[in-house]
Amino acid sequence: MSAVNTFDVTGLRFFNQFAFRSAAFDHAVIAFNEFYFTRGLVLMAMLWWIWFRNGPSVQRDREIVVTTTVATFVALVAGRFLAHWLPFRIRPFANPELMLHFPSDPSTTHILRTWSAFPSDHAMMWCAVATGIFLASRLLGIIALIYAAVFICLPRVYLGLHHPTDVLAGGALGILICLMLNRATLRQRIATPVLRWSARHEGAFHVGMFLLSFELASQFEELRMVITSIIKHL
Repeated sequence: MSAVNTFDVTGLRFFNQFAFRSAAFDHAVIAFNEFYFTRGLVLMAMLWWIWFRNGPSVQRDREIVVTTTVATFVALVAGRFLAHWLPFRIRPFANPELMLHFPSDPSTTHILRTWSAFPSDHAMMWCAVATGIFLASRLLGIIALIYAAVFICLPRVYLGLHHPTDVLAGGALGILICLMLNRATLRQRIATPVLRWSARHEGAFHVGMFLLSFELASQFEELRMVITSIIKHL
């Protein structure tokens, strides 16, 4: 079990001082953390606006969208892999040594007690998406990065689901994964076969990408629940 460092304790105590002052605010933060729309669907919509916008850079834009989608999936898988193989780190809400109480959704915290906190796969995924948006549009990308930090990462610290370093490390890894895959030569290798297939099967491609976008926005939650249930009954 990883120890909690001074930086994390200071950060958690800073945000925790605002907890339980307003029931409406606490419920709003829980809702932002739980709802697919506020958690990731906004960023996926930004990404797909880039796909459909017209302009001289449409080919590059679409390469970035495809590669960023791949990077987002890689970030999700990498986050789960690292959380499983790195030393277990208890979630702040489950750590009695912190002597802190957090607003929480019991149905969520019950499941997450056995999941390692480091790194934050939410931060990895959505910082990867925001980075891809930034590569295609600087202004929209800045908005996306701020959105990811304020509406996705900070609520998870406020609710005691992650330490500050969990989201900082996750965000940095997500950005790095997206930048690495979006290097010009590698991006073209990843995107070119997909774009060729999309041109030949436009309808099937957009249906598939719609479904994939939703699953990424929900982080495959329902699918993981179904698979877990099947495994338990085998």
